[in-house]
Amino acid sequence: MKRTHSATELTLENAGQEVILNGWVNSRRDHGGLIFIDLRDRSGLIQIVFNPELNEPAFHLAETVRNEYVVACRGTVVARSEATINPNLMTGHIEVHIAAMDVLNTAKTPPFYIENGIDVDETLRMRYRYLDLRRPEMKDNLVLRHRVISTIRQFLDEEGFIEIETPVLGRSTPEGARDYLVPSRIHPGEFFALPQSPQQYKQMLMVAGMEKYFQIARCFRDEDLRADRQPEFTQLDMEMSFIDEEDIFTLIESLMQKVFKVSNDIELSIPFPRITYDEAILKYGSDQPELRFGWEIQDITELVKDVEFKVFSGAIAAGGVVRALNAKGCGSFTRKEIDDLGKTAVDFGAKGLAWINVTENELRSPITKFFTEAQMQTVLNALDAQPGDLLLFGADQAEIVARVLGVLRLELGKRLKLYDENDLSFAWVIDFPLFEYDQEEKRYVAVHHMFTSPRAEDIALLDSDPLAVKARAYDLILNGIELGGGSIRIHRRDWQEKIFGLVGMTPEEARDKFGFMLEAFEYGTPPHGGVAFGIDRMIMLMAHRDSIRDVIAFPKTQSAACLMTDAPSEVSPRQLRELSLKIRDK
Repeated sequence: MKRTHSATELTLENAGQEVILNGWVNSRRDHGGLIFIDLRDRSGLIQIVFNPELNEPAFHLAETVRNEYVVACRGTVVARSEATINPNLMTGHIEVHIAAMDVLNTAKTPPFYIENGIDVDETLRMRYRYLDLRRPEMKDNLVLRHRVISTIRQFLDEEGFIEIETPVLGRSTPEGARDYLVPSRIHPGEFFALPQSPQQYKQMLMVAGMEKYFQIARCFRDEDLRADRQPEFTQLDMEMSFIDEEDIFTLIESLMQKVFKVSNDIELSIPFPRITYDEAILKYGSDQPELRFGWEIQDITELVKDVEFKVFSGAIAAGGVVRALNAKGCGSFTRKEIDDLGKTAVDFGAKGLAWINVTENELRSPITKFFTEAQMQTVLNALDAQPGDLLLFGADQAEIVARVLGVLRLELGKRLKLYDENDLSFAWVIDFPLFEYDQEEKRYVAVHHMFTSPRAEDIALLDSDPLAVKARAYDLILNGIELGGGSIRIHRRDWQEKIFGLVGMTPEEARDKFGFMLEAFEYGTPPHGGVAFGIDRMIMLMAHRDSIRDVIAFPKTQSAACLMTDAPSEVSPRQLRELSLKIRDK
């Protein structure tokens, strides 16, 4: 019996029509004289009914089927009576009275229920991923993913982009995450690397005159995993010639507007707000600011530089800062709750956490005795402190204070439900520093990557003060999570060689690793820039999931393994010999 309709294609308009359905038995209910089965296919559920008076063999066959049997059924669409309508089912106004059924395959009892909201260990779901994906919410995630990617392709095609595939086997240029290496059989002792991103290839496409490129690219990074990381992931990769930042902002905002409208029926307001890197770090303690609630961090270094509290004065004397967060309405916290905040602060690098509890009649804190009345009033005014507030202070080097207060702000915002989980807050973070200094390696490292262009007005600072140079880089943030980012690239050989030198690369190393790029820059390279977005992360947010594993068909576990296929696995000695490899004894 060949299917004529999907389950949810059928409506009251099909009443009286004979149809053939194929699918899985989702549930079976035997009411004595009648058997009801909820039949499931990719589109959804429909109720089918077996009556011995209509077809006795089909009825007896229905008595034998169990959940997850695969069946084909032929029957007539019938309108349900008013009393039996199921408003929770898309097909709840109809049912199909079955005249014939074939069992196409039987099924063992699944290790978990094929339904939404199951409370099952994720390792079991990953082991039986093909069953997990039968669950409606998981299927919906993959449908959403398909819809998002289809919309992206259509939008960019209309904008004049061409989709070009770049190699998966390339050269290892380790910088940042570790590469996944692929040994070459033809070139013994030499290796390909799987791409961490198509960065160099897409710049070469701009040299080649493609002008507008995009790719739904597979990328690979051998790094520590977490809920929003996978060893292999998908990104939207884009590059354009003869553009500037404003062109990219306008294009991406329109793309996001289209994607969220088509996929989630959400109207986004554009343009998105912009915030500088320095402002984001100062006010929110992060370059991925969560903007769905206020609670901005305040710098009070100048206000407390003369207080007698050694923790503050000592930090300032050492070149540090003092900043504060007014946790509005948290004055009712118990001492244990405040101590727990202090433990969190220490976990993220602080030496401790100073605090003041503001009440109607007094200030409760072990540090108030170190302030004069005027000094304290100045601080209270600066923080808009009111009775019922809890003031939290960080005193240390700027990066530590930002990190600690930023973490506390996010933790309290989530704990106190200061924002609606369904709100969407986009923002561009701009004006990143081009470099940061790695104290361990004693060298400059690129904040984004080595191909990011400095601002033209900062070029002279590359020689005198590299840490003061701002990059033409930008990140798009959604609800405190980086969706993606990019930059205007370096398109001149002399500038690129300058950056290579500043990050500690010798001219010989630069030629060895990137000689093809430096040479290409001598053949009329246009100004260009681009952006890349994590498809998995974006769909995770759109689907309101906590892990990107829920929006990837066959993801890896936290330990970078596939439980379904038992990968990675050992290979035969013959394969190793062909690759001129030998496994060292453990």
